[in-house]
This record gives sequence, structure tokens and C-alpha cells, in this order.
Amino acid sequence: MKSSGAGEIELLKSLANTADEISMARYHALDLKIETKPDMTPVTDADRSVEEALRKILSNERPDYLIVGEEFGSPEKISKGSRYFVIDPIDGTKNFLRGVPIWATLIGLVERDESGVDRVIAGMVSAPALFRRWYAATGFGAFTEVNGGPATQISVSKVAALSDASISFSDLADWGDRKESYLAILDQVWRVRGIGDFWSHMLVAEGAVDIAAEPKLALWDMAALAVIVEEAGGIFSDFQGVSGPFGAGGISSNRTLHPKFLAAINTEKHGN
Repeated sequence: MKSSGAGEIELLKSLANTADEISMARYHALDLKIETKPDMTPVTDADRSVEEALRKILSNERPDYLIVGEEFGSPEKISKGSRYFVIDPIDGTKNFLRGVPIWATLIGLVERDESGVDRVIAGMVSAPALFRRWYAATGFGAFTEVNGGPATQISVSKVAALSDASISFSDLADWGDRKESYLAILDQVWRVRGIGDFWSHMLVAEGAVDIAAEPKLALWDMAALAVIVEEAGGIFSDFQGVSGPFGAGGISSNRTLHPKFLAAINTEKHGN
């Protein structure tokens, strides 16, 4: 199977259009239904409606592809030599339900090769309340579109020193044994902003931010982000430095800063 997702870009755009229409219709809705999931995170009727709609489209457009979704689960088994979509219908649900415009639909396409190794080959991040979307595919490059305008290719920054770097993250929760190391890094860098969620990583892909780090994420939080950052010339890895979105957290950066941040966050005192 050829590891290229460029042929899926138009499908990803169509899926994003559908997701945007549904989510924007429920954004700021006075009758928005909000529940708490077993993991104590919120879910709205918009989350479920978006994922249901995308699953329906994909069942017709790509019936042979499986789907891993935040709200409606994962298949029991994914075969070698197959492809599957990874969907986060609304990344940033807490923002969505409070009226903060930093939320997006994330759609990643993963290929599992004949040896059982997974690789994200295409991804879409659509943030309609920010009037922006980002997408990429292996060998295709990474692009952004603003307010329905033409696509612009994006690339990560060339900042080389941590002391010159801008870092973005969500909050200080879930850092565990790495929290002390992380706070020390924040004292060393040029600028720190708590932009959070998908947007931190997309700003890395655009070269506006140099490092984005989140210690606790799920596959659907990361799949689309990883391929966009990588196609923009950066690195997306877990906190052990393993490339891709298949670990427990995610770090985005350019190729010079990434190993420096990893070394600083994984000090001997706090371990791996």
C-alpha cells in the first residue's frame, strides 16, 4: 500500500465542511445539551452529532476504512495493511461550551502497514470559530486556509535556542514528575503563552510558536496534528521522543529545538 494521503485531501475538506456546519449551528446555542463522561470530561450534543455525521459519510465514501472516534469508540481489531480514520469531533469541548472560540474538528487518516506499524498519512484541523483550517498529507506539504481564502503553505520556525523560543501549552495539570523540569524550562524561554489544545500545535506548524507540549493526550487529540506539523518540517513525538501521535502525550517543535526540549524535560532527576 502506498503511504500517501494526498488523494484524500478533498474528502477531508468535505468532511470539515460538514463538521463546521453542525458545530457552528450549536455554538452559543441556548439549548446545548452537556453531559459528563465517565472520565469526568464534558461532552455536548454537538460532539456526538459531528461524529455521527462524519461516520455516516465515511461509511459511504470509504466503506473499507475503519473509524476510531472519541465519542463512539474504536474497532476491536485493525488489520495489517489497512487504513483507518481517527476523529475528534470537537477538540476543546470545554472552550466550545463556554463560548471560547478555540475548538476544532480533528480528522486523521492512519495507515497500518504489513508489519503492523501505524503512520498518519493525512490530517485536517478545522476551527470555524477562528475562521481557519489546516491540513496536510505525506509528501504533499502542510497548508492553512483563512476565512475560506486560498491555501497557503506553512512551515515551522528556524529558532535554534531555547532562550529564543516561544512555548504554548494548555495548563499545568498532568505534568506529574516532569512539572518541576517544565517550570524550569518556562523560566528559560523567551515567551510563554497558554493558548492550548490543537491551536498551540498549529501555531508551531505555522512557525508562529516554536514548541507546544501536552503531557496527557489521546490518539484523536493528536493524529491530525502530527502529520501537519511533520509536513510543515517539524517533529511531533511523545515525551520519550518516539515520533508520531501514538504515545500518551505530544510535543511539537522544529527539528533543532525538539531534541533540546526533550533533553530538558527528561532530566535524570525526573526520569522518563
